[in-house]
This record gives sequence, structure tokens and C-alpha cells, in this order.
Amino acid sequence: MLSTYLGEFATLALVHFLAVLAPGPDFAVTIRQSVRFGRLVGTCTALGIGAGISVHVLYTLLGVGALMHATPWLLGGAKLLGAAYILYLGISLLRSKAKSALPGDSPDQEPQPTAVRAFVTGFLTNATNPKATLFFLAIFTTLVSATTPLAIQALYGAWMCLVNGVWFVIVALFFSSARVRSLFMRLGHWFERGMGLVLLLFAGRLLLSL
Repeated sequence: MLSTYLGEFATLALVHFLAVLAPGPDFAVTIRQSVRFGRLVGTCTALGIGAGISVHVLYTLLGVGALMHATPWLLGGAKLLGAAYILYLGISLLRSKAKSALPGDSPDQEPQPTAVRAFVTGFLTNATNPKATLFFLAIFTTLVSATTPLAIQALYGAWMCLVNGVWFVIVALFFSSARVRSLFMRLGHWFERGMGLVLLLFAGRLLLSL
């Protein structure tokens, strides 16, 4: 049964992974926590971000998806909105410029957060991000078929949580070094532009399917 949905899963996983790579609030918070407080705090923050995705997955599977599939015009509008968001994300990445430093970097002293507090910080950063809401609405209405069983869609969601957690743990480990962080801020815009081009291609594909 799972083999039937491998193509759908592969497309979904790729779009999601490219979105995960795109710098945003999750990325900025992970870097900040890692640079200021070290690898333990950065890693706990990253795990919280991965867990935060479960909030978006849950309400998408239990509410929004059923509403969309029962209302054709609403589904069409959601697909258009989703494609527009992916297009916006791609254009934003293509316009990426070199950065000299992270906003908010200052020598002020902050108390070392506990592992639990760092986890909660990551969780809330993702769970309250309105762009994440729009993204999940976009991919579950444009890339996932209405006939895909709920159990399979739940596996998709679990995979996204895992990928987010693993990716931001890697980010936390990598950016624990301030020197590496500074290097990425100077050259990382080229990487972002490449990801933006790929997302534009996906957005074009979605618009053509409407």
C-alpha cells in the first residue's frame, strides 16, 4: 500500500525540505540560541521546532483538509493561495542579499536557559508562525490527493516533524561556531538563490495544474 504513494511522498518531501532550508524565524532562532548559549541549548531549540510542526499537521489533517475537500471552490482558492505563497517564497530567496550579521546580536548578558525552556522556545517559534500555517495548507491541498488515506497523510506529517528536527539540530551544531556563522552570512545568499529558483519551478507547476 505504501508503494502506491511513493511518488506523492517524494514530491511532498522535496518541497518541504526546500522550505525547511529557506531561512526564516526557525532558522534565525536556532542560530541565535546556538551562538549565544552553545550546542545544548541550540539542539533543544531545534528539537522544539521539529515538535512544533505537529501542531500544523494536526489541525490540517483534522479540520482544514476535510473542509477543503468538501468545498470545491474553497479548495481551488486554497490551491491558488498556496501556489502564490510558494511563488512568493521563491522570489524572496532569489532576491536574497549578503548579510553581515544577525539582527539582535549584541553583547548584553542573558541568563542561560534550561533545556526545557529552550525546547519551548523552539516549539512556540514554529507553532505560532503564520507562514507555517499557510505552507501546510498549501502543500496538503496542492500536493496531496483527496483520496490519500488519513493514516498515510499522518505519516507524511510525522516525516516532516522528523526532518525539521534533524535539520535544525544540524544547524545548531554547525552554527555553534561564531566564525562559521559569519562565513555563512557572507556567502549563504548564493545558496538561498538556488533554492529560490527550484521553488519557482514548483510554483509554476502548481499554477499550471489549476
